[in-house]
Amino acid sequence: MNAFAALGAVVILAGLAFLGGQATPLRPFFGVILPGVAIVTFLLGVGHRILLWARSPVPFRIPTTSGQQRSLPWIKAGRLESPSTTPGVLGRMALEVGLFRSLFRNTRAELRDGPNLVFGENKWLWLAALAFHWSFLVIFLRHLRFFLEPIPGFVNALSSLDGFFQIGAPVLYATDVVIVAALGYLLLRRLRDPQVRYVSLFADYFPLFLLLGLILSGVLMRYFTRIDTVAVKQLALGLVTFSPVIPKEVEPLFFVHLVFLSVLAAYFPFSKLMHMGGIFLSPTRNLANNNRMQRHRNPWNAPVKVHTYEEWEDEFRDKIRAAGLPLERE
Repeated sequence: MNAFAALGAVVILAGLAFLGGQATPLRPFFGVILPGVAIVTFLLGVGHRILLWARSPVPFRIPTTSGQQRSLPWIKAGRLESPSTTPGVLGRMALEVGLFRSLFRNTRAELRDGPNLVFGENKWLWLAALAFHWSFLVIFLRHLRFFLEPIPGFVNALSSLDGFFQIGAPVLYATDVVIVAALGYLLLRRLRDPQVRYVSLFADYFPLFLLLGLILSGVLMRYFTRIDTVAVKQLALGLVTFSPVIPKEVEPLFFVHLVFLSVLAAYFPFSKLMHMGGIFLSPTRNLANNNRMQRHRNPWNAPVKVHTYEEWEDEFRDKIRAAGLPLERE
């Protein structure tokens, strides 16, 4: 039901956007107002979440480690698994953000005849997640050509590298194929795996269908129903320069693409997609494991009046003696 509800919500968004792109009075709303509200919501929402995380007190060092921490000189320490220095933490964070290192070591568990709990590799999940994130980054950078004039050299170089195989006309971008395959695998895994499907909520399916709609609408515009890219760039430049204009040549399918992007941007700060910013502020990742080298005191501990055992014994000495219990001091 959660999957059908999420798919239905995305289909409704696509239908409204397509109809809005055909109705002249609604085009300013879907082409200017909605994207503007989405960007403001994205910036304020992400900023608010980051500030909340940054202000959260972390009195103790709680790094997640899977290796030997630094102790005696003759014991080999895991410099990346359990870093005790800032460069080690930076190395671990770089591998986590760029290569999803912890997900690479993720395993799957199955209950088989016996019953026996069997653990196995789960590298396809790591590969699909890595392919999706890197492809999305490349696609995002390629789209800067619609928002910048003149187009930076690195954007043209990236586009040339992405279309290196020179397949078809227009040139087929490798990231377009990779990201569709990766999203398809992530969605099918969530639908086919009983354990994953059981714990999946609307908030898990909706971003996947929304991203699929965003990517597929872009693929349709590039390879099947060609659109006027000059008009699209005119609209995009108008948005970033605060001089909005909606050319008549912009097709309704582009409004579907733009609405998907706007909803994704507005939904981002309130969803699980915020792990993009949360990874950098996670105390289990960004803290060095130097607990054996440095004593860490909680700075928020307020002074309190303590009642020692000696004071307690003095207070109840007569009762303890009357009960025949031993006393530390007579």
